[in-house]
Amino acid sequence: MSHGHQPGGQPPRRSTMGRLTYWGAVLGVWGLIFAVVFFAVFARGLPDTSSLDAIERVPGVTYLDRNGVLIAARGSEQSPPIELETLPDYVPAAFIAVEDRRFYHHPGFDPIGMIRAMVANMRAGRVVQGGSTLTQQLVKNLFLTPDQTMRRKVQEIMLAVWLELRFSKEEILELYLNRVYFGAGAYGIEAAAQRYFDKSAHELTIGEAALLAGLLKAPSRYSPLSETERAAGRATVVLNEMEEAGVITTAQREAAVLEPVRVSRTLATQHAQYFVDWLDQEVQALIGESSDDLVIETTLDLTLQAQAERAVRAIIARDGERGVEQAALVAVDGEGRVRAMIGGASYADSQFNRAVDARRQAGSAFKPFVYLAAMEAGYTPDTPVEDQPVTIGNWSPRNYDGTFRGRMTMAQAVAQSTNTVAAYVADRVGRDRVASAARRLGITSPVNLQPAMALGAVEVSPLEMAQAYAAFSNGGRRAHAHGITRIRTRDGQTLYERREGEAGAQQQVINNPPLYYMNQMLRGVVTSGTARAAAIEGYDLAGKTGTTSDYKDAWFVGYTGGFVTAVWVGRDDNTPMRRVTGGGAPAAIWRQFMAAALPRLDVQRIPDGPAMPEGWQEGLQQQGEDPIGDILDGLGGLFGGGEGQPGDQPAPGPEPTPAQPQPQPQQPAPSRPQAPPPRQEPATPPPATQQPSPAEPREPIYF
Repeated sequence: MSHGHQPGGQPPRRSTMGRLTYWGAVLGVWGLIFAVVFFAVFARGLPDTSSLDAIERVPGVTYLDRNGVLIAARGSEQSPPIELETLPDYVPAAFIAVEDRRFYHHPGFDPIGMIRAMVANMRAGRVVQGGSTLTQQLVKNLFLTPDQTMRRKVQEIMLAVWLELRFSKEEILELYLNRVYFGAGAYGIEAAAQRYFDKSAHELTIGEAALLAGLLKAPSRYSPLSETERAAGRATVVLNEMEEAGVITTAQREAAVLEPVRVSRTLATQHAQYFVDWLDQEVQALIGESSDDLVIETTLDLTLQAQAERAVRAIIARDGERGVEQAALVAVDGEGRVRAMIGGASYADSQFNRAVDARRQAGSAFKPFVYLAAMEAGYTPDTPVEDQPVTIGNWSPRNYDGTFRGRMTMAQAVAQSTNTVAAYVADRVGRDRVASAARRLGITSPVNLQPAMALGAVEVSPLEMAQAYAAFSNGGRRAHAHGITRIRTRDGQTLYERREGEAGAQQQVINNPPLYYMNQMLRGVVTSGTARAAAIEGYDLAGKTGTTSDYKDAWFVGYTGGFVTAVWVGRDDNTPMRRVTGGGAPAAIWRQFMAAALPRLDVQRIPDGPAMPEGWQEGLQQQGEDPIGDILDGLGGLFGGGEGQPGDQPAPGPEPTPAQPQPQPQQPAPSRPQAPPPRQEPATPPPATQQPSPAEPREPIYF
C-alpha cells in the first residue's frame, strides 16, 4: 500500500516552480528583515522635516567704502517666494538642463546618473561629475550637513524619495528655485535676480538665466563679479546644455552669446573680499553677536582697491613664468586707515588672506628698524662704515655677489642694502634696541634676537609692515591699522564709532633728527638704490626693498607723505622663485598702483616731523657720543678675515647688489628742517597726461 513516499523512504522532490517559490519566499523574508534593519539604522538621526517651510535667516551685513559705495553684502537676503508659472519657461529649464536632465524621470535619486558619474570620476582619477539629482540638492540645502559620509548619502536618498512622494515635480522645482544659494548672500532665484541684475526673476533673459544656473556649482568660483571669465565660460556650458536638451533653439543660443549680460553697478561684491573677511572678525570683537541687520562704514577706497587689483593681476601675469604665484598688498594712510587690501592672486581660488594672516620673512625690508635704532643711538647717514667680512659668533653674513666694497657711508649702505654693514650695526647698537624700535612702530609678531634678524630673519605680515612704515610717512607718529569707522543698524542706531586719536594713534614714536635721517636714507633707496624701478617723477617717495634667501620672498614697502603701500610676492609652498627680488615684481606692483593712486590722493611731500633739538646742525653728533670712533675701534674685533663660508649663513639670504658705481649720498627732496620746522609744501604735481608706465623692466634690478 503506497503512502506517497518514493522507494527507499526518500521525500518527494519539489518541482522547479516549487523550488523558486520556496527560495523566493526565503529571500523575501531576509530582504524584508534587511530593509527594516537598514532603514532603522539610517533613519535614526534624520532631521526634523517639519521645518520645510521655515527659513533660518542670518542677519544681513552691508559694507560701504569711505565714500558710501557698496563693497559687499553678507548674511542672507530672501525675497518673497516666486511662483514657477510666473517665470519664463527657459529659466527653470536652464537649471534642469545643467543640474538634472532626468529630473522628470526619476523617483528622487537617479541610479543611471550615479553610475555615469562614478564611471566618469574613475576615468578622470578625480571627482569631475556629480550624481546628485535636483531633489537631492534640495534635501542637502534644507535638512542635511555638508559632511561627505555614507550615512549622510543614504539619508539624502531617503529624504529625496520622501519629498518626491509628498510633492509634485513642479512643487519640488519651485521650492528648489526659492531656497537654493546663489552667492553674494542671495537665497532664491528672486533675491539673486535682484542682487545681480536689479530686476525681478520673471524679467530674466536667457543669458542671465544661464549665468545664474551656472553659479550653483560654486558661487564664489563662478561669480560674475570677481571671476568674469569663469562665469562667462560656465554660462556658455549652460547654454550648450539648454540647446542640446531642446529648451532653446540654435538661434536663441547664438543671440544669448552675443547679448552682453550686465551685472548690477551698485554691487561690488568680491572686489574686496579679503578686506571684508578681515573686518568680519573685527565686527564681532567690537559689538559681539547681533540679530540686527548691520551697515559697516569702512576706510576702504573702492577706486584704489580696483587699481590695486589691476596692478597685482598684471604683474603676476607678467612674472608668472618666474615663479611669482601669489601677492599681497596693503595700503594705509598716515592715520592707519586701510585704503586697499589684496590678500592673494584670486579670492575664488584661495580665501587665505596673505595680507593679514601670512607670516613671511621680511628680508632687507626689516633693515629700517636696524638703522632707526642706530640713528637714535647717535649715528648719522654720513657715518663711515666698512663693507668687509664680519663674523658674529659662528655666523658670517655675505653680500649677494660675494664681494666687499670697503669704506662707504651709512646712507650708501642703506641704498645698496649692504648685508655686512646692517649685521654689524645691529650687533653694535644692540639687537634688543632694534626689536624695541620695530615693536614701537607697529610690528606685533615676535622678533627674535639672533644675529640674522638684522637681515630680516623675522616673520611678519604685510599689514604689520605697512602699519610700521606709516610712522616714517606721517611725521613719526604711531599708526594703528584699522578698517572700520562706524557700525550702525539699518534704522540708524550707532553701535560703534571710531574716534580720532583712538588707541594712542597720535603717539610720537620717532623724534628728530632720527626721523629726518631715516627719510633721507630711504629716499636714496628709490632715487639711486635698489628700488629705482619704483620711482615716479614728480613725487617725494621713499621705501625699502627686501629679498629672502633663495628668493622665497620679495618685498617692497614704499611711502610718500601720509600714505604707505606694502607689497609682498612669493609662493604658498615656500619654494624659491626664479631670481625675483624686491626691486623687481614687488616694486613693479607698487609703482603701477601708486602711479594710478597718487593723483587721486593729492598727497604732499613726506613731512619733516617734530622740531629739531635746539642747536642741532646736520652732520654734527650729539654731545658726548662718538659712533664713528666706536666703529673704528671695533673694526679689529667683529670684522674678521672672511673665514665664514657662504653656506654657513642662515635665512634670510643675501640681497643682490647692482653692478654699477657706488652712489653718492643723496640729498632729500624737501628742504632741511630747522627748529621750528617749516610749513609743508605740496609735492610738484605730475603732468595731467601721466599714466602708469606699461614698460617696466623685464629684468629685475638686483641688490
